Amino acid sequence: MTNPEPFGPEDTDADGDALPHEAAGLRKIIHVDMDAFFASVEQRDNPELRGKPVAVGGSSGRGVVAAASYEARKFGVRSAMPSVTAKRKCPDLIFCKSRFDVYREVSEQIRATFNHYTPHVEPLSLDEAYLDVTEDLHGLGSATAIAEAIRRDIRTKTQLTASAGVSYNKFLAKLASDQNKPDGLCVIRPGMGAAFVQSLPIRRFHGVGPKGAEKMARLGIETGADLAQKDREWLAANFGSFGDYLYRAARGIDLRPVRTNRIRKSIGGERTFSEDISAEDELRETLERIIDIVWDRIAAKQATGRTVTLKLKFNDFQIATRSRSQTQGVADKARFSQIARQILEDEMPLPMPIRLMGLTLSNLDRDDGDTARRENGAQLPLL
Repeated sequence: MTNPEPFGPEDTDADGDALPHEAAGLRKIIHVDMDAFFASVEQRDNPELRGKPVAVGGSSGRGVVAAASYEARKFGVRSAMPSVTAKRKCPDLIFCKSRFDVYREVSEQIRATFNHYTPHVEPLSLDEAYLDVTEDLHGLGSATAIAEAIRRDIRTKTQLTASAGVSYNKFLAKLASDQNKPDGLCVIRPGMGAAFVQSLPIRRFHGVGPKGAEKMARLGIETGADLAQKDREWLAANFGSFGDYLYRAARGIDLRPVRTNRIRKSIGGERTFSEDISAEDELRETLERIIDIVWDRIAAKQATGRTVTLKLKFNDFQIATRSRSQTQGVADKARFSQIARQILEDEMPLPMPIRLMGLTLSNLDRDDGDTARRENGAQLPLL
């Protein structure tokens, strides 16, 4: 699915028809995603960890995996997984404490590489970004050539690998970057987007978690092609506002521009569960894990905010959010934790099991200009 040629005005779809309206401007979008970033940094800096299963995060009973090396992923270890579960899946798993100061330093090197080729960069996190290279700084013209150069420069500067996706919109570029991981490149040219999307299993769609995929399977939807057979009305009836996103996604349509220096409105994270949960002890334990990771993100940004919000998605896909605002910024973890716990306690017992829990701090008093990672209903994984 790769092609070294740049997008050009001669592109049409497989039937010779004009390109979809969202590709009419022939935007050239690259999505770059570092490979197992945190874990790869640890393996780079400690040669004894290379080739071994590594997890970044706490190893205690309430610890959670922030990132896993590819050696660990072979055993089923994933980010946001409880550490005890990860250790059970991979008894030889080596845990490393997070070093966010180091990860930020490496991220700055990567960001500088992006800026060398285009000023139009939308960072999603420390290890991921969209780039609009429709007009690049060096007149290279080919988005594919630029993606290859960026991957080469990153390896030279950081000794780390990155995967990249190239396409004519953000949705497709992000799908493409995941296609040939690790250390891979995938290009989806104009006219190929709908066919590419429709060939994928539905679980590859951003925002479709395990429970969502199960619900879709019960409704006869297992691939993008199955989804493309459903009209807007049917999708709205079964998935609410998420239906419009699914309708566009199944056709490879995404009109969002790459937004440079978009102001962060909140810092947070959420977790989708493999099985619905309702037991109060399990809810409390899950909240503690999310508090730990979200506060690490808040501390990394040296941010304070005045509103704490708890998000719950129930097993019928309805979403409830509950917020508490303070007159002064929440500046320490103890206060942040206290507010989050109280919000959850006020909601219990829950009316039905939940499939997702999220936590955010908003009304920020200090911000570094990074982009909040929110994409057409896509979940924000606990990296």
